[in-house]
Amino acid sequence: MNQNNSQASASEMQQKKLNIYFTAGIPNLEDTAEIMKIIQNSGADMMEIGMPYSDPVADGPVIQEAHNLALKNGMTIAKLFSQLKSVKNEIKVPVILMGYINPVLIFGFEKFCEECAHSGVSGLIIPDLPPIEFENNYQSILKKYGLNFTFLVTPETSVERIQYLDSLSSGFLYAVSSSSTTGTEKKEVKNEDYLNRLASLNLKNPVFIGFGIKTKSDFEQLTEKAAGGIIGTAFVKILLENKDWESKGKDFIEGIKN
Repeated sequence: MNQNNSQASASEMQQKKLNIYFTAGIPNLEDTAEIMKIIQNSGADMMEIGMPYSDPVADGPVIQEAHNLALKNGMTIAKLFSQLKSVKNEIKVPVILMGYINPVLIFGFEKFCEECAHSGVSGLIIPDLPPIEFENNYQSILKKYGLNFTFLVTPETSVERIQYLDSLSSGFLYAVSSSSTTGTEKKEVKNEDYLNRLASLNLKNPVFIGFGIKTKSDFEQLTEKAAGGIIGTAFVKILLENKDWESKGKDFIEGIKN
C-alpha cells in the first residue's frame, strides 16, 4: 500500500510541468537559438523568452542585468523574431514571449502578433497590459493569430479578480508566489493559504507558480497544488555567470526534472 502511494506520488511529481525563462540576447546576441535547444533537450516542458526592455520594473537585479546586457548586445524584437524563425522547425515545446507593452506597441501590436504566429510562438505574457485594455483592444487580435495570453495573480489578488483574470487568460494562469520582484530572496516563498485558495477555485486554466523557485526542493514544494512551476532568475544567473553555461544550464534543468 505504501509502495503504491509512493509510486503515485512520484508519478504525480513527474507530471508537473517545468517552464524555463531566459532573456533573449544573453550572454551573447546570437545565443538565443542554442539556449532554446538546451531548454527543450534538457526536459523542460515549455519556455518563456524575455524581450529586453530598458526599464523592467517587475524584475529583480539579475534579470535587470540580463536586460541591460541584451540591449547592449544589440537585441531587438525584429532580431528575436529572426532567431525564432531559424529554429521554428526544431522547437516542439511551447514558446511564450514575455515583456513589457511599450516595445510591443512601438513595433505595432498586430504586426507583433502576426510575427509571433510566423515564428512558432504560442503565447504572450505582458504584465503591464491592463486587463480592461486587453479586453477592449487586444484580445480579438490575439485570437485572430491563435495566440494565448497569460495574466499574473499574486497573494493579494482577490478571489473575484483571480476568477476574472483566469477568464481572460488562455494557456495557463501565472501565480506569482510572493508580492515582490523576480529573484526574491525572501525566505517565506511558500504561502500555504494562497496556494490552497488557488487550488480550490476550479479555475479554467492550469496554474503555474513563479518567482522564487531556485532548486528542485522549491519546485516540488511550490507545485504540490499547481500544474507546474516557472524558473527564471536561477537559470538566467547561470547564463550570466558561467563560461560553460551550456553544460551548467543543461545540468540545472535536468536536476529539476529528474
